[in-house]
Amino acid sequence: MDGPVCGIVGYTGEGQALPFLLDGLNRLEYRGYDSAGVAVLDGERVALEKNAGRVDALKKILAEDPPRGSVGIGHTRWATHGPATDVNAHPHWGCDQDFLVVHNGIIENHRALKAQLVARGHRFRSQTDTEVVAHLIEERYRTDLLEAVRQAALELEGAFALAVASPRAPGEIVGVRGTSPLLVGLGQGETYLASDVPAFLDRTRTALRIEDGELVRLTPDGAQVFTFAGAGVLRSAFQVNWNAEQAEKAGHPHFMHKEIYEEPKALRDTLSGRLVAGRVALDEGGLDDAAWQAVRSVHLVACGTAFHAALVGKALLETWAAIPVDGDVASEFRYRTPHLGPGDLCIAVSQSGETADTLAALRAARSQGAQTLAVTNVVGSSIEREADRVLHTWAGPEVAVASTKAYTTQVLVLTMLALSAAQARSTLDEAQIAATVEALARVPALAQEVLDLAGESMDEVARRIARSHDAFFIGRGLDYAVAMEGQLKLKEISYVHAEALAAGELKHGTLALIEEGTPVVAMLTQRALLHKSLSNLAEVRARGGWILGITSWPEEVGDACDRVFALPEAPDAVAPVLAALPLQLLAYHTAVRRGTDVDKPRNLAKSVTVE
Repeated sequence: MDGPVCGIVGYTGEGQALPFLLDGLNRLEYRGYDSAGVAVLDGERVALEKNAGRVDALKKILAEDPPRGSVGIGHTRWATHGPATDVNAHPHWGCDQDFLVVHNGIIENHRALKAQLVARGHRFRSQTDTEVVAHLIEERYRTDLLEAVRQAALELEGAFALAVASPRAPGEIVGVRGTSPLLVGLGQGETYLASDVPAFLDRTRTALRIEDGELVRLTPDGAQVFTFAGAGVLRSAFQVNWNAEQAEKAGHPHFMHKEIYEEPKALRDTLSGRLVAGRVALDEGGLDDAAWQAVRSVHLVACGTAFHAALVGKALLETWAAIPVDGDVASEFRYRTPHLGPGDLCIAVSQSGETADTLAALRAARSQGAQTLAVTNVVGSSIEREADRVLHTWAGPEVAVASTKAYTTQVLVLTMLALSAAQARSTLDEAQIAATVEALARVPALAQEVLDLAGESMDEVARRIARSHDAFFIGRGLDYAVAMEGQLKLKEISYVHAEALAAGELKHGTLALIEEGTPVVAMLTQRALLHKSLSNLAEVRARGGWILGITSWPEEVGDACDRVFALPEAPDAVAPVLAALPLQLLAYHTAVRRGTDVDKPRNLAKSVTVE
């Protein structure tokens, strides 16, 4: 496998290609990578540079003698097949540099193809699966680059996106989408190719979406789309409603810091138009009263942070709507032989809408006849297109690898979805529904209140945790789901080992790890479970643990904790959104104090587009 979350950029136009290629790669760094490269074409001349390392290192190399040319492709690679070396970095080419290829995804049959190509005399340089594509195009080329790429694409198996350039096709780039994301930006006398829109947003907001099983020929005058069968496709352009500044830090020290402080706005946008006359109105989701009444069970599937949001949705759907609900890690769901049918609803939760395991789980559910609903942040994503229905979170672009506003908006959407189901199934009375809707409407303002208080407070706590080797997060009910997200945030960006567990499980093993000074973060936002949780904290205190309590009732928690952060008092159901904010800031400040790469933690990537 090569490049599950790689970044692709391409340029053809009246200007110089290199400035866009480097800037575009910079804007795609959030996707995660360990090497970078570009190829710039000027007529028959090809200038190629690639190296293991950051885009900034590539820039320094190219600054000595910047290549000139009006066509170019670029790439950031995440190493899977073959280590992160200069030779394995993209672009790749065949036996000569006539056909240059960058690739995102996986060519599953690359070993068989390579064996055939070697038998026919082709010489390989790298350990990647990508290089077979260049050799295939080289064999298939006669007079038309698009046709050669089309024929090569028909031989490929797996999930992939490609950008191809050649001195034999001056002014052209050919893009291919197997199942990995690919978009075109349309400018004046310039056309751009990218795996995500931030790459070209500072140049154009007019874009063209390439679908699975399609190719696109880019020239300075625009783009033509074709199917793998060779038929032309009429595709209307759309306007991207995110601007380039949204993907900039805007004065914040890190993208993650900026995105945490954007959460009140993101939450407000997510609620907009969905709370009407004391009720939840999720009309765009397409689940009307009759549809909800026909649902016999719900299956929530997601990965990582989205899975923790799904756990909140699971609890609320069961409690409010009286529906049996399973919550599954998507990578396990499709392999555990679930038994689904028309009365079952599969809800796939994914920020990007391109998460491979979640998409596979959705497809598995559909294959058994289940209804499907996507909860995603990205309009037009693969999961949205394949689901029967969709609810968008409207979090806006999120650049930092560690998800923040995407998580809280997912929790908010799933909370509204659970309340919508309760309305349809008449499992809550009108007074309960109206009170919850009123509480939801207050969430953005309450979130701002939490952020105004939490920054300095969590920085002080981070001083202690930054010196620790381990930290534990505990909670009951909805607090347990939030504790799981809190421990993930801490370990993924600060590299402090962290573990979350249901508070009642402490005595079943983990209590053996509590010693003098061990940090324990206790989530205490669920009124009915407060005193049970306080009993668990007494066990921690008796063994010398140091406790941070996050609670809506600081006066009742009292001296059970060494430090208390007080949340605004709010109904239990909306507390998970508010409680996540201090945990995000705690992880952020701990990472800063430990000097880690906050926005791009080691070994991790923003979205995982292969299994």
